[in-house]
Amino acid sequence: MTAFTAVVDALYADPNIGREAVYTSDGGAPVLVRVVSRQADAITDFGDARLWSETTRVDLRVAEVPAPRPGDRLEVDGEAFLIQGEPTRDRERLVWTVDLRPA
Repeated sequence: MTAFTAVVDALYADPNIGREAVYTSDGGAPVLVRVVSRQADAITDFGDARLWSETTRVDLRVAEVPAPRPGDRLEVDGEAFLIQGEPTRDRERLVWTVDLRPA
């Protein structure tokens, strides 16, 4: 285990940062995972206009979810979401960031 892996595991285990969720891949069985929520606002440039929108993003550990795909389902705090768009991994390849939309 690398130092980065140990730090990521500690952050996800912290009850103030990580939360339990249920991840279900398309056609797969539900799996209990830990997520870190990032509900930041997004500002997108469109020509001369700037569009503001609320986003729902979460980080998933690669160790728990090796290959998330668009359309996979995630339930967090009783709310159901679907992954939209392609997930991205961090530089160390330990964490996926996924955009969610309500299911």
